[in-house]
Amino acid sequence: MTLQISQRGKEYLRTAKTLLRSAKAMTDQVIAAQLKALADDHERRVKKTSLDGASDCSIRR
Repeated sequence: MTLQISQRGKEYLRTAKTLLRSAKAMTDQVIAAQLKALADDHERRVKKTSLDGASDCSIRR
């Protein structure tokens, strides 16, 4: 199955992945939680801006 994600959605997804990678490397749990919350927000934005199959789009696979 091929997902069609808009260019804006791709940018949100790329940012979300970067935020999650940073959160996993954090030793400060408060900052890590904030980064994860930002990643979740960006993932929601991907779903809003995507053309097709947005409900299947997840960065946590």
